[in-house]
Amino acid sequence: MERRRIEDYAPIGDMQTAAMICRDGSMDWLCAPRFDSEAFFASLLGTEEHGFWRLGPAPASAAGGGAPYADRRRYLGESQILVSEWDAPRGTVRVLDFMPPREGRAPQVIRIVEGVSGEVEVASVLSARFGYGQHTPSIHEDGGRTALVSGPDSLWLDTPARVKSREKAGVITSRFTVAAGQRYAFALSWRPSHNGAPEVADAEAALAATEEFWRTWTAQCTYQGPYREAVVRALITLKAMTFAPTGGIVAALTTSLPEEIGGVRNWDYRYTWLRDAAISFSAMLRTGYRDEAVAWRKWLLRAVGGRPESLQIMYGLAGERTLTERVLEWLPGYAGSVPVRVGNGAAGQLQLDVPGEVIETLFVAHQQGVARCESTAALHLRLVNYVAQHWRKPDDGIWEVLGGRRHFTHSQIMCWVTVDRTVRLVEDGVLDADLDMLSALREEIHAEVCAKGYDPVRNTFVQSYGAPELDASLLLLPRTGFLPPDDPRVIGTVDAIQRELGTADGLVHRYPTAGRGEGVDGLPGNEGAFILCCFWLVDALALTGRLTEAKSLFERLLELRSDLGHLAEEYDPVAQRQLGNAPQACSLIGLIESAALLDELEHTVTPVIAA
Repeated sequence: MERRRIEDYAPIGDMQTAAMICRDGSMDWLCAPRFDSEAFFASLLGTEEHGFWRLGPAPASAAGGGAPYADRRRYLGESQILVSEWDAPRGTVRVLDFMPPREGRAPQVIRIVEGVSGEVEVASVLSARFGYGQHTPSIHEDGGRTALVSGPDSLWLDTPARVKSREKAGVITSRFTVAAGQRYAFALSWRPSHNGAPEVADAEAALAATEEFWRTWTAQCTYQGPYREAVVRALITLKAMTFAPTGGIVAALTTSLPEEIGGVRNWDYRYTWLRDAAISFSAMLRTGYRDEAVAWRKWLLRAVGGRPESLQIMYGLAGERTLTERVLEWLPGYAGSVPVRVGNGAAGQLQLDVPGEVIETLFVAHQQGVARCESTAALHLRLVNYVAQHWRKPDDGIWEVLGGRRHFTHSQIMCWVTVDRTVRLVEDGVLDADLDMLSALREEIHAEVCAKGYDPVRNTFVQSYGAPELDASLLLLPRTGFLPPDDPRVIGTVDAIQRELGTADGLVHRYPTAGRGEGVDGLPGNEGAFILCCFWLVDALALTGRLTEAKSLFERLLELRSDLGHLAEEYDPVAQRQLGNAPQACSLIGLIESAALLDELEHTVTPVIAA
């Protein structure tokens, strides 16, 4: 597994779950029926013993090892249909991988092998292991179909290719020759085992329908700036990460891909963070996707429900509140990075910036002309009242630290955003609230942050009151409008973060880490540069008048993407590889927002703050 970098993996999905496919044609991660279900291909976090499905040129051993990487790969147009090509000694072969949007059908992966030239011997090796790699299924033939059954789960393989199964080993193999112009389809469908066999897939019809779905969806994009290819690919990936039945968006498609190779900073991101979903909503709105924005607003109302005091920072895909964290001891982790975690204990943290993120998004919706919703207005007022009562409390901060609660400066700034946006909506006649009280509260929060969160000696805002550490979340100062972009304190903060948290090639870390000891986040070890924070630096540079520098950094960040346009959570500038769960929604949202801002400022004489 060491030679397989995170950026070697390409996602395909059906907007309810997703698979990760390596350059060698090995599908090493797939959960069904949802993003957060148990994986039956889990070798991404272990070895081939934990489940995979490799399809590509032969020879391939029963374990699938030693398979060549594809010579070329791309997505078919503006879609999520993955196209991989191998040049073999006697010809060229192509594999198309995709997951059709379900529309009431069982979740399916379809893999079509196509001869491009000459003749190529192809091998398929399918080794499913249910329960995150623990359980070997029974295998049997049923009416010309191959069924794999384990407890509540079953998989059904349909293909015209001749297959061989070895039940004791739990492996299904197929070996055949494909000539130019020939096509062989493999369809793998998940089904609850008690429901019997799913419908047999029509692979060619599914391919045409999937291509048409994505063509229609991407045609709605209104962004026409200079970085359109990158923006559209990011939007497609975000759409694929959105759970279609509810509108919730996962933070990433994976769990426990490490923020440091061999380290312990490994978390499950297959849930919906309010913060991530809110800024995704904003990015979708800015690029023309109003239906997704309205679906998210409905998800928000269902998930939050009840009293603001019960607000969580994250939820399950349908709004579930219980996300119990546990360790999968049998998995050795990606590149030996343990523990492998599922569930997320941070769901119980207090993060006072979250109401601000939600209200900022509702404010953007108003600016974009999304019709007023009485239920959303009521939630807005409950959230601002909650912040009015609790803004003085210490919290766990935006980064979910485990080092104890503090008065994080960014959290307090976002409390100010909560009140400021509410004041502006009241002034516009959109909300009915006590304007004088809110205006006074806005000034009170602002004065305290400037007095306690700012270090006048170093001319920079700091991570938390009275602490010397910096935090890249403070790059959002000019974006929030807390201070004008030309304020010396804003410029000083941007300079200090570049100086103290920056890397040699212009990227930034989110905050200081302690290596072998325990840092401010309560964890040992280090991590890579945080890609979202790098995009925040792009925005801060642009808004403070350094547009040329901002564009240069943005284009450097585009170079960090995989060959297919994806970004994980972090980047190691020394090893030159991506780190953390992937694809990462926040990284992609940062790309979209920065591209839109740069395009806006290119056409604006005086920089305008994006609310």
